[in-house]
Amino acid sequence: MEVVDTKIIVIIGAGPAGLTAGLHVLDLSKSSYRILILEAGHDLGGLSRTHNYKGNRMDIGGHRFFSKSDRVMKWWQDIMPIDHDLHSTAALEISYQGKKRDVTLINQDTPEQQAAREQGAVMLIRNRLSRIYYLRHFFSYPITLSVETIRLLGPIRLFKIGTSYIKVRLFPIKEEKSLADFLINRFGKTLYQTFFKDYTEKVWGVPCEEISAEWGAQRIKGLSITKAILHALKSKRKSAGISQKTTETSLIERFMYPRLGPGQMWELVADKIKAAGGTFQFGVQVLGLEISNQKVTSVRLKRADGSEESVEADYVISSMPIKDLVNGVRPLPPEKVVEVANGLVYRDFITVGLLIKKFKGNAVLEDNWIYIQERDVKIGRLQIFNNWSPDLVENSQNIWLGLEYFCQENDDLWNLSETEFFEFAVQEMIKLDLITREDVLDGTVLKVPKTYPAYFGSYDKFDVITDYLNGIQNLFPIGRNGMHRYNNQDHSMLTGMMAAENIVNGITDKTEMWKINTEMEYHEEK
Repeated sequence: MEVVDTKIIVIIGAGPAGLTAGLHVLDLSKSSYRILILEAGHDLGGLSRTHNYKGNRMDIGGHRFFSKSDRVMKWWQDIMPIDHDLHSTAALEISYQGKKRDVTLINQDTPEQQAAREQGAVMLIRNRLSRIYYLRHFFSYPITLSVETIRLLGPIRLFKIGTSYIKVRLFPIKEEKSLADFLINRFGKTLYQTFFKDYTEKVWGVPCEEISAEWGAQRIKGLSITKAILHALKSKRKSAGISQKTTETSLIERFMYPRLGPGQMWELVADKIKAAGGTFQFGVQVLGLEISNQKVTSVRLKRADGSEESVEADYVISSMPIKDLVNGVRPLPPEKVVEVANGLVYRDFITVGLLIKKFKGNAVLEDNWIYIQERDVKIGRLQIFNNWSPDLVENSQNIWLGLEYFCQENDDLWNLSETEFFEFAVQEMIKLDLITREDVLDGTVLKVPKTYPAYFGSYDKFDVITDYLNGIQNLFPIGRNGMHRYNNQDHSMLTGMMAAENIVNGITDKTEMWKINTEMEYHEEK
């Protein structure tokens, strides 16, 4: 009888990147690999987990299930089929490997999809609506030249917006050194200062002039006034499709969403990994990696009870923050690598779950989220969870909100107690004239460290780190924190897929992995 040489793959982190990598390895070559997933917390899904507070579910940051990558769209739908009760006759099609396929008809379900459907594990199709709250008024996002927008902005501000845009089109900033340059080149200085500057600086805590233009290249890519206007004209001829491959991501009109929030998807993925023989260990802090002859030999870890041990690894797929990864390598990397790693900056995130009876004046807000551009409050964005999925809310008569704040770990905001922060957030909503105190029912506060890898600090020297990590043959950094890249969920998944394929195919070169979400063409299947 032939003995199979099973290789051990240790995956650090049970977020979208790590879970996708684990399942993909098992799908490609189940018998050849043993998967061990180490998670520092006690939940699945990383930033895409769903936090349950008294039956009210919170989505941390808001996760639209949309991608221009066909394989990601198909991957999601293979696990969670689209809710046919809502869209049984809609022509919701995607293109996969050059072929069109209808994704809504129940008779096309695989047995696994049918089982998921019977358990209520389905994707809803949601219409996207996000607006900007500025001058205590709501503005469409992206900005449209509607009668209402013209009225609210006034003729003088509109004239300045138009002339500054024409000026930058005629005389663009030739070398985009900062995010401010990037945004001004696409929207003009006045519109940038009106609708982009303050919110962006709330997110990052530093002036836009100090943030790399690469952030814009990865997050809003080809969006501009011209594209927004053309999109608005095309939107009058809306289709039922969800692929929207010719639409900028910031302009998409529909997206899929798990009925019980994003964590529902990742719990199903974890179940599939377990069923295929993969194992999970929670509450495990990875201390570092042992390296010999340019290969990882073992992973050092610390358990919740304080005990430390090492586990052998033939391959390591890591989504842990690069700063922590580099500092945990033994022998210690070259001094320059450690210096750059320690100079990397992260922004941290606090979400306040706020349950209310109604908005002030019984206002009906259909937004998924609202960007708060006002300078006199700290809140950056407001989610209305009812509009993501009605099943996120325990009592449909109430409104369940997510108030989003950006901060630095251990700054004044972060160090407020839960009671203090909750009251602070409620007072800001009252100040914004959106709620009244008597309509507040309940709430909770959730703190998430290292949510946003920043494009300042030592980031301009980041190639020193990538060169070093690329030299470790069996180490594959993936995901948002694992690559210090402001990835969307689908970008992180693609890095996990590529890591799995590289391992199975014996490829140690990570060049293509680092290109994901750096090129416009990344969406086209390579």
